[in-house]
Amino acid sequence: MNINVTSANEFEGYRIIKHLGIVQGLIVRSPTIVQGLLGGLKSIIGGNVGAYTDMCQQARRQAYEQILQHAYEVGANGIIGFRYDASELGGQMSATEVFCYGTAVEIEPDEENGPFRYR
Repeated sequence: MNINVTSANEFEGYRIIKHLGIVQGLIVRSPTIVQGLLGGLKSIIGGNVGAYTDMCQQARRQAYEQILQHAYEVGANGIIGFRYDASELGGQMSATEVFCYGTAVEIEPDEENGPFRYR
């Protein structure tokens, strides 16, 4: 699966030949018991909470993998306007929601204005 991803609205040297719609990835993660204990102790003394950082990085990676799969399923070879969003879910369950989204597109090299043309 080879899908190009950018936060921009285009790929330099390529042209968009088809917009295929919004694609997304969503993960809701709660800390493990160990992450919760380590995070709680660290919050008392202050500083970077490495256990929570790891949990958030895992969630971002999983959401990213989901959006790539979604784009592949709709026949895209690119995603433009890529963004992440995150929020905390409170209540009885402490969890973090990580959401990523963008527009799935089909792209092809722009022979006329490609990246190797001198301007």
